[in-house]
Amino acid sequence: MEKCVQRWLVNTSQWDPSPHEFSIAMSVLPQHQHSSITRFIKIEDRKRALVSRLLQYALVHQVTGIPFDEIVINRTPEGKPYLEKHLNVKFPNFNFNVSHHGDYVAIASEPICLVGLDIVSCFIPGKETVIDFINSFSSYFSSSEWEKIINAGSDDDVLDMFFRLMTVGNMNRYWCLKEAFVKALGTGFGYKLDYVEFHHKDWTDIHVKVDGAVLNDWNFWLFELQGRHRIAVARGHPRIATDNYKKTLKQSHFDNDLYKLGFRLPNPEFVMRTVEELCSFFPHMEFNSQIQP
Repeated sequence: MEKCVQRWLVNTSQWDPSPHEFSIAMSVLPQHQHSSITRFIKIEDRKRALVSRLLQYALVHQVTGIPFDEIVINRTPEGKPYLEKHLNVKFPNFNFNVSHHGDYVAIASEPICLVGLDIVSCFIPGKETVIDFINSFSSYFSSSEWEKIINAGSDDDVLDMFFRLMTVGNMNRYWCLKEAFVKALGTGFGYKLDYVEFHHKDWTDIHVKVDGAVLNDWNFWLFELQGRHRIAVARGHPRIATDNYKKTLKQSHFDNDLYKLGFRLPNPEFVMRTVEELCSFFPHMEFNSQIQP
């Protein structure tokens, strides 16, 4: 089971490919995936899209042993990627999640529990008004948290309350955790994040309340990355996944002992990968030799 608990990370800012090198890296992927990369105009967006797909195919192959030409990755109507069912997958509930923000693209996988992943680059835009800045984060607070902020008074009072209630670092931590949670469920922007509250002891022993009820079968972890980035991992029970995502899983109900086996697996540190290393996992060796680190 531990083999299936993978955490991989790529720093895309350290990869500066020529157009030829980019095409070579993209060529290891199935043809139908290319348009989901080339539809982006900016090279940074294309890089993130390419690395996200390289991570998915490489991890699925490494963990499950499915030949590359038999790997089929689709997305639910809400946009969560999943592996189409395959006889080679022996894990009870293999699933994975990807995320990107700032310099990093990451992937995490689990054998039984749902897994959610989110990266946040910690910065505040310098040209926004107080109201614009505060409003852009309204959906990430519970109702009680948000009322304390907006009822503080003047703009200066609102900012003061905002930062006293939750420092910039904490704001990004909460945001990161909430996104990891809803991504694990397979939902999208429709989920009411103001019903979700996180509690912690110095950002360890993190647990979540949804509409006031503690979810005891969920775990959360936060990691600090270079360049003022944070990454959150959520691990939890499939019973509350969206209906569309449940259809992609082998099972959404487990006996207590089997679920505890997956729930208590170690949560490893993220392993840094390079684009060249990811490409080397693919069978197109004639292409890999042309990619220079």
